[in-house]
Amino acid sequence: MQVNRHENHSESGKRPLPLDQIAAGTSRRPRLMTREPRGFTLIELAIVLVVIGLLLGGVLKGQELIESARARNIISQLDSIKAAYYAFQDKYRAAPGDYPGSLAFANLTGIVSPLVGGNGDGVVRDTPQARESLLLWVHLSHANLIAGNYRAEGSLPDRAGEWPRNPYNANLQLQYDNQFANAGSAPRLNLKTGNQIPAKVLADIDRKIDDGRADSGQFRFSNFDGGGGTPSAQRCYDANNGLWRAADNEPNCGATALF
Repeated sequence: MQVNRHENHSESGKRPLPLDQIAAGTSRRPRLMTREPRGFTLIELAIVLVVIGLLLGGVLKGQELIESARARNIISQLDSIKAAYYAFQDKYRAAPGDYPGSLAFANLTGIVSPLVGGNGDGVVRDTPQARESLLLWVHLSHANLIAGNYRAEGSLPDRAGEWPRNPYNANLQLQYDNQFANAGSAPRLNLKTGNQIPAKVLADIDRKIDDGRADSGQFRFSNFDGGGGTPSAQRCYDANNGLWRAADNEPNCGATALF
């Protein structure tokens, strides 16, 4: 009987693979497709730098606008207080703060006691008997010449109370003294801006309303401490030329407007 030579073949007619090829095939695994990491292109880096530059420019411009707005606020504050002072003086023929308590009690709405007044000597300044620089705000507010409702029970209001403040949260002061640059020995009536104001802002104010120098004119440096520490003349302006140190921009400076 003749043996059929094709009976060991597969039904498809293909020859079976050798054992070594079968073994090799079973050890293969599919490869995962991976991408090689790459850095930023020059165009992408340029775009990032442009965006960063725009953001920084916006921040700096915003800060400049804020400082400019605060400078205008301080100028407006000084002008309104000066106008209120002169209006009180014109109406009552006396200086607010120095106004005698008996007259204040009789003529100003809301004054609680005839003790809420000064000594009537025509000069606004603090004495052991009366803190006229604080009574001034009480008199102006009760004469409806400034905003706020400043109060006192007697002639010595609490210095730690709520009094007018600048945009940097330091107290203002209006009185006769010589606490300003190149004052000499004679005191003058002056309105202090309070401290905690950057030198750059004061330089801007000085250029707008006066001669731009911290030691001359009607707007000068003052070391009055309205809260937060006494300003340093050396850090706030250059004594050689009188110019504010705007480039250094010392954050704790102060000034005063002379009457």
